[in-house]
Amino acid sequence: MPTRDALELAMDRGMDLIEVAPTARPPVCRVGDYGRLKYDRKKREAEARKNRSTVLLKEIKVRPKTDDHDMGFKIKNALKFLGEGNKVKVTVRFRGREHAHHDIGAQQCMRLFNAVKEYAVVEMRPRMEGRQMTMIIAHNGKPVPKRSPAKEEADAAAEAAAEAAAEATAEATEEAAAEATEEAAAEATEEAAAEATEEAAAEQDEAGEE
Repeated sequence: MPTRDALELAMDRGMDLIEVAPTARPPVCRVGDYGRLKYDRKKREAEARKNRSTVLLKEIKVRPKTDDHDMGFKIKNALKFLGEGNKVKVTVRFRGREHAHHDIGAQQCMRLFNAVKEYAVVEMRPRMEGRQMTMIIAHNGKPVPKRSPAKEEADAAAEAAAEAAAEATAEATEEAAAEATEEAAAEATEEAAAEATEEAAAEQDEAGEE
C-alpha cells in the first residue's frame, strides 16, 4: 500500500501509522496508537529494571580466635547475604603474633564456607592481601530459608555485643603481653646491673688484697 494511502487509513481510524521494520524493503508499518505503544514500552522497561537484581559484595570479618558462638552469628549473616543474591567476602584480621599462623586464618575461612556450602560456591579461595586474608563466596542459586525480622534484629544486636567483647579481650591481651615484655626487660636490666656491680666490687676487693 502506498504510504499516502496508509496515512489516510490511519487518520480515518483516529490512529497513527507506526513503522515497525524501517530497514525492510518496502518498510513495514502498522496502524495503532503510538502513545499507547510508548507507554507499554516504558512499562516493560521499568518492570525489567525492577526485576534485575544488583549483586553486592558483603563483608564478614572474623579473627583467628573467633569462637563457635561468634562464628554462629557470622554464619547466619552469610546465609542472609547469600539469600539476597549477594556475594560474601570473608576477611580474617591478624594481630601481632597471629601473623605466624596464617593457616589458622584459612581454616576459619573454610569453616564458615563449610557451614553454608549447601547454598554457596567458592569464587576466590583464601589468600593474603596485605595484613589480612580474604575469601569470596557466591550464591549457588538454591533458595535460602529466611528468618523473621525480629530474629534478625536480635542476632544483629547479639553479634555486635560479641564483637565488642572480642575486641576488648584482644586489646587487653595485647596490653598484658606488652606489659609482661616490659617487666621482663626491666628485670633483665636490673639483674645485669646487679651482676655488673658485684663483679666491680669483687675486682676492687681483689685489687685491695694485692
